[in-house]
Amino acid sequence: MKLGKPLMIILFKMTEELNFKAICSLATRVVGLPEGSLFLSSRRKEIQVARASASYIALKEEKIDRNVVADVLNRDRTATYHYERSHKKRFNKCDKYRNAFTKILKEYLNADGEKDIFINRRQMKNHLLQNNVVESQKSDVKIEVKSGQVICVINTTYFDFSNQVKNIEKAMREYHYKIKLI
Repeated sequence: MKLGKPLMIILFKMTEELNFKAICSLATRVVGLPEGSLFLSSRRKEIQVARASASYIALKEEKIDRNVVADVLNRDRTATYHYERSHKKRFNKCDKYRNAFTKILKEYLNADGEKDIFINRRQMKNHLLQNNVVESQKSDVKIEVKSGQVICVINTTYFDFSNQVKNIEKAMREYHYKIKLI
């Protein structure tokens, strides 16, 4: 059975969604807001600043699709255009925004630098297999995991691939990685 493009797009967006939620969590922690406050409809200045900063970092640094950013924040896509367009003006004229954005970006770059990448395929495959990722003899679906320049392919079945994706995400949380179906 061959998987179509819609399923590949869903898997890619799942990874983008997790990455953006991590950026939002980092932003709330750095600014001192309660976890999950960026997803509320509140217009408090501190929340707006953190939300705009996290969105800009996601769009520009991580290249996360703006539809994913909008969905996670419970906003429509036009809000992401607003965050992107108004960033330069806010950064130049609003001390509160500039200070918060700078703190969040520094922390994002530090946290990002703490994550590791794999340097060879065998090492990554062993790491995945030791962390509950199971490779199937029957290959309906192939999951490509990329870390740095290393690509590892995990064979799985159509019925088990979502479990394997969860296991891969757990195993790779300390690493830079991307997942896609091939």
